[in-house]
Amino acid sequence: MDLGLSNKAALVTGGSRGIGRAIALGLAAEGAKVLLAARGQDGVDEVVREIVAAGGTARGVVVDVATREGAARAVDEAALAFGGLDVLVNNAGGSLGVGPFDAADADAWARSVDLNLMSAVWASQAALPHFEKKNGGVIINVTSICGLEYCTSAPYTAAKGALASLTKEMGVDLAKRRVRVVAVAPGSTMFPGGSWDRRRKADPARIDKMIADELPWGRFGSPEEIANVVVFAASDKASWITGTSIVVDGAQGRAV
Repeated sequence: MDLGLSNKAALVTGGSRGIGRAIALGLAAEGAKVLLAARGQDGVDEVVREIVAAGGTARGVVVDVATREGAARAVDEAALAFGGLDVLVNNAGGSLGVGPFDAADADAWARSVDLNLMSAVWASQAALPHFEKKNGGVIINVTSICGLEYCTSAPYTAAKGALASLTKEMGVDLAKRRVRVVAVAPGSTMFPGGSWDRRRKADPARIDKMIADELPWGRFGSPEEIANVVVFAASDKASWITGTSIVVDGAQGRAV
């Protein structure tokens, strides 16, 4: 299936590893020109090389999109590199190891909200003028099933839940600008160096129990399974999907 992404200009934040890396590779495989933004130079360079070696077009920028300046710079770098912007994937995020409500201090709240919510707000605001020049665009917010139900990390859950709600608001507000906004909510996803990989190495028995008790398919999701949905949602084939969340979790979540 031709998804209509050939020569589209895309920005993927948090694009150097895990789900973000898979999204960048997936978009590039469909012919999109991809700029990936992350905080580590080595990871950015590795993904850019991988895309280019496969015949794709990619650039990288090292920024912290959890700041207003970093988010705006990432967007501007993408538009400058490719002559505009068609797709923004707000993928940067993480739980930051913060626990329940009564264990989270003010700094934990600020860091979680900036990384998981405000990075998407700042990047999306910066993207709007570039979308206007193209008569439209697509914003994909990578959220989490933790934004839809209880997940033991209060700041992370609150920030991802806010981003899911914001997706509905943006989908309505930006329709007049021909900008679609879709949230993709992954369940627990395993990849080398990720949080679940670290937990499995630290306490394999606990993770085995979690798989048996909480994951109906008996396994974690993969970054590619999340990326496939993001790439479709960003494409012309998803032209009537906006202002909503797509859950990709193998029935892990219990919310309806």
